[in-house]
Amino acid sequence: MAVLPLLRDEEAGAEALAVFADIREKRQTDHVNNFWRALAHDPAQLRAVWGRIQQVMAPGALDPLVKELIYVAVSVANGCDYCIHSHTAAARAKGMTPAMQAELLAVIAMAAQTNALATALQVPVDDRFKA
Repeated sequence: MAVLPLLRDEEAGAEALAVFADIREKRQTDHVNNFWRALAHDPAQLRAVWGRIQQVMAPGALDPLVKELIYVAVSVANGCDYCIHSHTAAARAKGMTPAMQAELLAVIAMAAQTNALATALQVPVDDRFKA
C-alpha cells in the first residue's frame, strides 16, 4: 500500500495534470504509472523528477537499453521493487532478451558477493586502480 494515495486524474491539480499530459504525449500512451501518480501530491517535485529523468535516460554516450540495464542493477542493489519491475519492462521494450536478463542478474549477484567480501575483508584499493 502506498504511503499516499495514488492520485487519479480527477483528483490531481492542474500542475500535476500538465505533467501527466506531457508523460502521455512523450511516451505515446494513455497510461500514467503509479510512481508519477504518487509524486503528484508534490507537483513541483513531480515536474522536476519528470524533467530530470527525460534528460538522464535520453540517448547519449550510453544507449537507452544500457541505461535501463544500469537502472535495473541499481534498483536491485537498493531493493526498489517498483523500479526493478518498471525498468525491467522498459529494458524489455528496448530489446533486452531473456539471455541478457539472465546475464545481467548474474553480474548483479556477482558484484553483490564480491562487494560484500571486499568490504568485510577491508581490502585496500590497488594503487593502479586509483584514478
